[in-house]
Amino acid sequence: MLKHNNIKRAQRVRRKLKEVNSERYRLTVFRSLRNITAQIIDDTNSKTIISATSVKKNNTTKKKIDLYLEVAQSLTKKALEKKITKVYFDRGRYKYHGRIKVFAEALRKSGLIF
Repeated sequence: MLKHNNIKRAQRVRRKLKEVNSERYRLTVFRSLRNITAQIIDDTNSKTIISATSVKKNNTTKKKIDLYLEVAQSLTKKALEKKITKVYFDRGRYKYHGRIKVFAEALRKSGLIF
């Protein structure tokens, strides 16, 4: 039942965001216990434009928040190289709290607008 509720929540959040933001790209986040993956997706063409992840071989010594900040910086750097500044933040099934909030604030400080 819990998995079903998470899927419903993610679909509800995504549907509401797509209704409001038709001209922007979608920045989606996936969070596991140890890593984070973020992608900027063009929904009109169903293509991933940019992706960044913290899955590397030597991440065992770093704190999780430091990993999130590194991924935010690398994603913003790649986005600004492709001249993408306006996106909308799809948090999926995760609450805007804790590491997701730190990640979003780091993206805003680096130059993405959402």
